[in-house]
Amino acid sequence: MSRKSRNLARIAEALERMSPPPQVAPDLGAADAFVWHVAPDRLEPVPHVSRVDLALLVGVDRSRDTLLANTMQFARGYSANNVLLWGARGMGKSSLVKAAHARAAMDVPGLKLIEIQREDLPSIGRLLNILRGSDRRFILFCDDLSFDRDDSHYKSLKAVLDGGIEGRPENVVFYATSNRRHLMPREMIENERQSGVNPSEAVEEKVSLSDRFGLWLGFHACDQDDFLAMIRGYCDAYEIDIDDATLRAEAVEWSQTRGGRSGRVAWQYVTDLAGRRGVRLG
Repeated sequence: MSRKSRNLARIAEALERMSPPPQVAPDLGAADAFVWHVAPDRLEPVPHVSRVDLALLVGVDRSRDTLLANTMQFARGYSANNVLLWGARGMGKSSLVKAAHARAAMDVPGLKLIEIQREDLPSIGRLLNILRGSDRRFILFCDDLSFDRDDSHYKSLKAVLDGGIEGRPENVVFYATSNRRHLMPREMIENERQSGVNPSEAVEEKVSLSDRFGLWLGFHACDQDDFLAMIRGYCDAYEIDIDDATLRAEAVEWSQTRGGRSGRVAWQYVTDLAGRRGVRLG
């Protein structure tokens, strides 16, 4: 073999070592929920999803019923909307997504939940290609979705929301949670409008992204009655024995030390209470 041939052979071997191995079709029956990872691309099954029962989500009745109805439509093979759950922190947005999926999957087996991280949105086209040919139905879920000034990841999201030339697979919907209604900070919107050559067009592309969600579900800070009802619901569900007067006094003090009331603060109080009462949660 000539020197040139040996060099070409070494280059070919090196390229073969650098190339990723052939992708193995994921076992979509391995679990009801998965996490999408890249480098290499893979769907990692989640044997046990951290979630609460739908009935324990208090104070979000309208959003709960709307999301569940949309999820059931989709699970049964009918048309359904992409959903943006936005609003106050700690009010159960991501918990509601996971709980609605669990309820729908009980009635319609085969509905899968796939979580994708915001930084992995550029790979979403590859994920859609994997899911497109499946006979199962998938909810893609991105928690705490938002974009900053020079963030171009939002362009990748349009592959799901608009579908492009190929179209979004009919067996996929996209659910996202965010603290921001327009997925970008209000001050950024104002700065772009003031500094842009054409203010009306400067932020239109990013702001209009939220308009591509068919359903907007708003979550607002809860009042004291809802806060106490959340805690009572958890206590009853986990059989934590505490009288109403003690619960009220302790819960109000707990919320004051945390500087506010929310579903997350309610759960943190219940976690502390359960530990003091010797009750195991979960």
